[in-house]
Amino acid sequence: MNITDLTQRPPRSPRLKLGGYVILPRMLDKGRAELAGKAGEYHYACPLDQRFLEFTGLTAEDILGLLRAGKSDGEVLAWVREHTKRSEWEIESWSEYHVRRGPLDNESRQHFNEALEKIAPNRDDIGTWFDMLDIDDFVSFGGAA
Repeated sequence: MNITDLTQRPPRSPRLKLGGYVILPRMLDKGRAELAGKAGEYHYACPLDQRFLEFTGLTAEDILGLLRAGKSDGEVLAWVREHTKRSEWEIESWSEYHVRRGPLDNESRQHFNEALEKIAPNRDDIGTWFDMLDIDDFVSFGGAA
């Protein structure tokens, strides 16, 4: 079984793709870590993971069941493809939207700015949610913002 210890290192970047899907590799890391009792500060089936689940029509338990059975990334992807009828174009468009997605309204902009102030107060180049997650992961494990 591929066990990810998220007390020692962060999950993969949300930008990393598996079968064209962003978010999925990170979600798999968090699921494996949760099953191993090594999730640390990370949460499986968080709001980001829910975006993938809503798009595919799958459930968090569907994916966790595959991970519990010791399925590899490739095996999970094959299962996702079998149970999700999304075209390559839809997957590419959905993933690209998420790569570029930033705070869209005043409330999310305020939350984004407050989080950025805590993580990397001198960075003015962080503009998307994926940027925020990447810098948060880096700083959380000792990197300098």
